[in-house]
Amino acid sequence: MASIYLDHNATTPLHPDVVEAMLPYLTTHFGNPSSGHEVGLRARAAVEAAREQVASLLGCSSEEVVFTSGGTESNNLALRGLTATHAGAMHVLTSAVEHPAIEMPCRQLERQNVRVTRVAVDSFGRVDPGAVVQALERDTVLVTVMLANNETGTLMGVREIAHEARARGVIVHTDAAQAVGKVPTRVADLGVDMLSIAGHKLYAPKGVGALYLRKGIKISPLLFGAGHERGMRPGTENVASIVGLGAACALAERDGARQADRQRGLRDKLWELLKEKIPGLSLNGHPSERLPNTLNVSFPGVKGSEVLARAQDVAASTGSACHAGSETPSTILKAMGISDAVALGAVRLSLGRETSEDDIVRAAASLVHAYDAAAKA
Repeated sequence: MASIYLDHNATTPLHPDVVEAMLPYLTTHFGNPSSGHEVGLRARAAVEAAREQVASLLGCSSEEVVFTSGGTESNNLALRGLTATHAGAMHVLTSAVEHPAIEMPCRQLERQNVRVTRVAVDSFGRVDPGAVVQALERDTVLVTVMLANNETGTLMGVREIAHEARARGVIVHTDAAQAVGKVPTRVADLGVDMLSIAGHKLYAPKGVGALYLRKGIKISPLLFGAGHERGMRPGTENVASIVGLGAACALAERDGARQADRQRGLRDKLWELLKEKIPGLSLNGHPSERLPNTLNVSFPGVKGSEVLARAQDVAASTGSACHAGSETPSTILKAMGISDAVALGAVRLSLGRETSEDDIVRAAASLVHAYDAAAKA
């Protein structure tokens, strides 16, 4: 196994506090939250306590938090659930660099005769809020723009977009899967109507997430059953994982800002160490408006996969984990105007809570050595 894990944007390990919070609900407190007896009521109380923890991190009411199976379901529920409440001609606005969990639902909506506009991004991977506003049409019902890009870490101007779009009566959603726990995500500050969370991106388990749904916003459920989660997401709640998500949100609220500063410093040190030894190394993404843990670089003249194959003590990705194994250039980087050759040289290095300075020094040395070997091959 690789000894230096730099793929936290793909998934994070369970934090010890999260594991500790979950354990009783994997063993002793196994009740169904819908049961009326003591065992069930204890499980229900745990779900509602976790809902409060998620709401506290987002700065919203607990009644505005809907638990889901993860970011993909939250995104689908937001997009497909919102458009299902409208009839007639509809228009949806998004960006050209969204995660497949947004892009694929948009394609499905297009098959249902919903018009979708994908606004281009600049060379840093940012969409111009003014361009989004200009693309609004009379029948635009939804704008969905990610808060942070999963490959480059570039932060989007969601606040500016939401201000203008909502002033025109358009509902705004943001996929915040990569952002929650790394940068502030108070929904009042962002001005959004809906926001998606993926638990495994912030030290909670895989298979759990949440959708912030502002009070008054009407959506249709994707599933139909016994009416759990106020009918928005029926199915017996995954109690232990929900408890884990709540604990992870509480952890992020407690020391997320300190962790962001620490990881930003380590990330920048990694960049300096790499570019010092590798002439022509290029940064992909915005130099400052970027997640504090994310460094996406292109190694000149070689494929990123070749570098990682030789740096076997470093676990990282050549792009989004959803595209791992593909030798085609990243669609995100291509949308930024990056050439195929440079895009194929890209490696995403994403730090986490357990990343140390020693990890950074060792990773840099390993990657430099691997690059030299790949360049000579």
